[in-house]
Amino acid sequence: MIVPVLLFIVGLVMLIKGGDWFVDGATGIAHRFHLPELLIGATVVSIGTTLPEVMVSATSALGGHGEISYGNAIGSIICNTALIAAITISVRPGKVDPKTLKKPVMFFFLAAAIYVINAYVTGYFSRLIGVVLLVLFVVYMVVTVRDAFKEPAAPELEEAEAPATEASLGKNVALLVIGAAIIAVGAKLLVDNGIIIAKAVGVPESVIALTFVALGTSLPELVTAITSLVKGHGALSLGNVIGANIFNLVLVSGVSVTLAPFEVPCNSTLFNYNASFVLDIPVMLGVMALMTVPALINKKLARWQGILLLAIYFSFCIIQFTM
Repeated sequence: MIVPVLLFIVGLVMLIKGGDWFVDGATGIAHRFHLPELLIGATVVSIGTTLPEVMVSATSALGGHGEISYGNAIGSIICNTALIAAITISVRPGKVDPKTLKKPVMFFFLAAAIYVINAYVTGYFSRLIGVVLLVLFVVYMVVTVRDAFKEPAAPELEEAEAPATEASLGKNVALLVIGAAIIAVGAKLLVDNGIIIAKAVGVPESVIALTFVALGTSLPELVTAITSLVKGHGALSLGNVIGANIFNLVLVSGVSVTLAPFEVPCNSTLFNYNASFVLDIPVMLGVMALMTVPALINKKLARWQGILLLAIYFSFCIIQFTM
């Protein structure tokens, strides 16, 4: 029992330090190229924090369990938005740049429309849909990076405390890559040993799945969000969440569906319908709309959004647990 506890602590330390380096590297790159932090969060940071999901989904697909990515994609989006982003918004609401936010939001809902319509109409994710999702990922990255170099320096960069001495590009990239790797390893240590500890003290497996396992897949995003807040880079955290949500649909799902097409799973029902169609998907779309639409209209995030999102998340978990 001593070894799992020690490894759990090591995983926690790795997550904290990895998150510290990861955010330093990302913001350093944003400063060097005068890019909006929200943009860096929606691209580079999001790819790094989504890599564990990509690896899990790809491995599952190759093992003949491609349908796992369906629940993984929807569940991760709900968790990222209604828990991680909600914490960020509740603690530090602030202004957003609608011009920077608009394009990622449009891409998300475009990808979501393709994903959802296909699920409701056909009930089957074919290899063609997987390819379409991957094409959307490439288009999103190309358009986002191209537009980034046309934008002037971001206001949030001017507001944030500038570093006394600017690190080299190589050092920033190294911090980003090493930080992402440490976060991934730390998350695995934390989740695996947390489950061992929980079982040893008699915690039910259903509770373990709802806490350690579910939260474990989103630990990189959570650590990045908290570290960004501590360092005063709230826009980076918001961009990371939006970008991660896009990648969960177009990259994580695209890879797994392309490798192994699958039918929409029906593990439980609600009102005599597939629970995914009447609960999971509507909640996924609803929380993203709640987070982004008011921000685009009012040019800022409000604390009430974060509190309401947290209430929705915990209500969603309770319903899932009692079904």
